[in-house]
Amino acid sequence: MVHETGFYDLLGVEPKSSAEEIKKAYRKLALKYHPDKNPSEGERFKLISQAYEVLSNPEKRSLYDQGGEQAIKEGGMSGGSSPMDIFNMFFGGGGRMQRERRGKNVVHQLSVTLEEMYKGSTRKLALQKNVICEKCEGYGGKKGALEKCSNCKGKGVQIKVQQIGPGMIQQIQSMCSECQGQGEKFNSKDRCKSCNGQKVERKKKIIEIHIDKGMKDSQKISFHGEGDQEPGLEPGDVVIVLDQKDHPVFQRQEDNLIMKMNIKLVEALCGFRKTIETLDGRTIVINSQPGEVIKQGDLKCVENEGMPIYRDPCERGQLFIQFEVEFPDKHWLPEHLMFQLERLLPPREDVMISDDVEEVELCEVDVQRQERNYSREVYEEDDESPRGGVQCQTQ
Repeated sequence: MVHETGFYDLLGVEPKSSAEEIKKAYRKLALKYHPDKNPSEGERFKLISQAYEVLSNPEKRSLYDQGGEQAIKEGGMSGGSSPMDIFNMFFGGGGRMQRERRGKNVVHQLSVTLEEMYKGSTRKLALQKNVICEKCEGYGGKKGALEKCSNCKGKGVQIKVQQIGPGMIQQIQSMCSECQGQGEKFNSKDRCKSCNGQKVERKKKIIEIHIDKGMKDSQKISFHGEGDQEPGLEPGDVVIVLDQKDHPVFQRQEDNLIMKMNIKLVEALCGFRKTIETLDGRTIVINSQPGEVIKQGDLKCVENEGMPIYRDPCERGQLFIQFEVEFPDKHWLPEHLMFQLERLLPPREDVMISDDVEEVELCEVDVQRQERNYSREVYEEDDESPRGGVQCQTQ
């Protein structure tokens, strides 16, 4: 039994969710609340990353389920990894050491259809990225005109002291807003007019994304060196994360496709002939022979009609078809004809009934009333009265 659900609630998943479901939920939330995209959501991004760090580790997750966040702290398993380290390790950024040598990676999520993953596709994506200013060559202004920042005395940081209680003070260190943590700056007259001393400019870049046949949900496509440029650093990568959209007919399971097909009772008993439109626009025909009975929930497959195998697109997985048998409505056949139908069907089982048995009436279940009773029981506390159970409809 889970002791508390705070971390699960942050990721929007249930305590019984699989590791893959937790991973997918973190991916979408981390991209949505990343500081580069939502600067005001830094705290939310931090909490989401901390929750994922615990729930993605089986040992930490087990400890959290048993004793909550307090158990994590007492167990000395708080981790201490920064949210950006977790994000970069998840999306292939490489962590703190790599960011010191290279610029950070830029991650974008791209929604793709199942058809695009089946047939292959090329998409264009317009990005806004920082590039080294051509006019000042990334220097920021007139060469030799840099001066020590008078605001922070060249330290790049400011220290503020504030009183938080009687006899208690707190020191807060923050980046200098005047020199942006550089410790030196240009006078306005010496500052580069093209980049306003920022050393970089924002420019539009269009990249072509090739979605190969058989690519999968969450698969990453990297564009080396296409990230933001910064003086003195090798540019990071642009990482595209594929997000597969739901399809109205097919569900994907690795390299296989699964679909449901409704057939009528006569088709289930006497055979059928059906068409299926594939993801690449072809029409295939499936059939069953008369007497080949298809039961409710039966699963059949068609070889080589699933998803193309990534990097081996001539091979494909299987197409699984689950059958749902539609039964006729009440009184579809006049009562005087029922005996003719019964003669054609397998014989019914004879039941021996003695004189001392009690015969009862079979009625429809009132599902709505049952749900109302259940909801009332959930919210009523300390109620020791017996539960009503399933209710039947009254005529």
